[in-house]
Parts: sequence; C-alpha cells; structure tokens
Amino acid sequence: MAGYRVQKISTKQKDRLVSKINFSKLLARKADIHGTCIKLFCDSTDIVRMWEGNFRPMSDSIRPHARLFSLSDKAGKLRVLYEPNSSTVFIYNCDYYGWIKSIALALASDYLWDSPSLENRRYPVHGSLVDMGGRALAIIGQPKSGKTTLTYGLLTHKKFNFLTDDWFFVRFLGGKIQVFSAEKNSYAGEDIAQNWPQLAGRIAGLRADNRGRSIVDVAHLFGSARVRGHSVLAAVVLLRREKGKPIWQKLSASTAARWMRKHDFCNPHQLTRSRSREEEQAAFFAKLFSKAPVYLLNTIETPAGSLARLLKLAEKRI
Repeated sequence: MAGYRVQKISTKQKDRLVSKINFSKLLARKADIHGTCIKLFCDSTDIVRMWEGNFRPMSDSIRPHARLFSLSDKAGKLRVLYEPNSSTVFIYNCDYYGWIKSIALALASDYLWDSPSLENRRYPVHGSLVDMGGRALAIIGQPKSGKTTLTYGLLTHKKFNFLTDDWFFVRFLGGKIQVFSAEKNSYAGEDIAQNWPQLAGRIAGLRADNRGRSIVDVAHLFGSARVRGHSVLAAVVLLRREKGKPIWQKLSASTAARWMRKHDFCNPHQLTRSRSREEEQAAFFAKLFSKAPVYLLNTIETPAGSLARLLKLAEKRI
C-alpha cells in the first residue's frame, strides 16, 4: 500500500468541497496522459513546476476527464479524497510530488479501466519500459525493488531507448502487444548517479524536492533520438528483493499472474480497490503473460549484477 489512505466521498461531499475553493488563488494545468486529460488545480508553484516538467501538456480546448486538487488547509493533515463519479481527487497538505503525480496517473488509469470501448481499451501498468530496435523490455516491481535504478542502468548503454520509468499503457492489437509511455520525463532519485557514476555529470545541479528527487529531462540526458513514445513488448521482468530466494527464474504465465496478484499488481497507487477491479487486473496480466515471456529477478545482488542479467536477456529476446 502507498503511504496515504484513499477515502471515497459522495457527489454531495465533492460539491461542498468545490464550493469552498477560491479558484482565483489556484494555478491550473492540464496534462495529456495517453489521451486522457487530467486537470490539476494547485496552490504550490513548486508542484506546478514539477508537473509541467513531468507531463505533456493538453490543449486548453479539451475538457478534463478527471480533476486533481492539490491544496493546503489549516488542518495540516494529509488527506486523499476521491469521488469516482466525476473522477475528482482532493489531496490536502501533501508536499511530496511523487504521490501527486502517481495519483494523477491512477486517475487516468481508472478512466481507461472504465472505458466502454473494448476496441480502444488501454490497460495501465505500474512499471518501466526501455526499447531496443522497436522491441520493448518491461520491468515491473514493488517500490524499492530497483525498477528505476535498472532502467537507468540499461540506458547507460546507447542501444537502449527510454519510454518510461514508472507507468505505461498496453493495447492488444492482433498478435502484437503495443506499449505506450505515460509521462514526458522521469521523476528520479539521487541514487541514480550513485549506482551509475557515468550519469553523474549529466544530472548534476538538478533541482531536487524535499525527498531528494528531481524531474529528469530524458531528452537532454540521453538525446531526443533515444526517447520513444511507443513500442512493441518483447519480454517482461518482475522484480523482488528477498533473501534466500533464487536470483533468476523464468515463470509460466499462470505463475507470473498469481505472483502479480499476490503483490497487489506492484501498484500501491490504486484509487479503486474492489473485487471486480482485482479480477479485471488479474485477467489482464494473465493475458499479457500468455503473450510475452516473463522472468523473475531477485535484486538482492548488486545493481551491476542485476543489470548484467537484463543485458543478457535483451540480447536473446529483443
């Protein structure tokens, strides 16, 4: 679970909260998250600055599919309130941009899960993607399992291209698994340079937030030619960090799907938690893993050791 609790509220409660807001004192920005328009209302210039660096902007002519209010009040207590009928979230007293952007992505995910169009269905995944020659490797893991670290490790090799290090969307089209990035840039921690010293000079001086994380301009870091918006999935690697367990395993589709379900689909940022949504996600991952080979990597070893295993897999599968 995330470090916050989502409380669902009624439409009347939502309307009452909105009626008390002085919109003239808020900054408003729209994000294009894979065609979904998420509108942010915020009273923090720092949050807005990171939002603008993180997401692609949406045209002002597009009406929002969901709204996210990031506000401070006299209570001073962190609260996350969600009204699903209008896809509205209120986040009070949160100075951690990582949660705000993850909730924005969760709003887009809920909108796409609830889409009535089966033909255009997109499935959200909390994971990273790198591409090599039009074939993508997905890395999915629980927080602190090394997902972002290994993504940047792969990107130190020029044959790999960046799609995302946090969230992506999947579409099944014929026999192919199309994958799409969700964010314009990466939100990464200071440990990236510690693990991969060759990146230190290129990310020095980035403005970090109070959690030591920054918006990394990936086009500036790696070159615009190495940034992709979409690819075709070739393989999936699941991450765990657990002593006494095998370092590397190839999993069957059914075993991998059960593992994902057991580990909350490796996504602590879910606004909707219900039996039906859990079944939907389980069915999606079962289908995904039936179409793409999946492996389980235990990152208890050094980042360099784990990276070597991913490079070896990429040479064979991508």
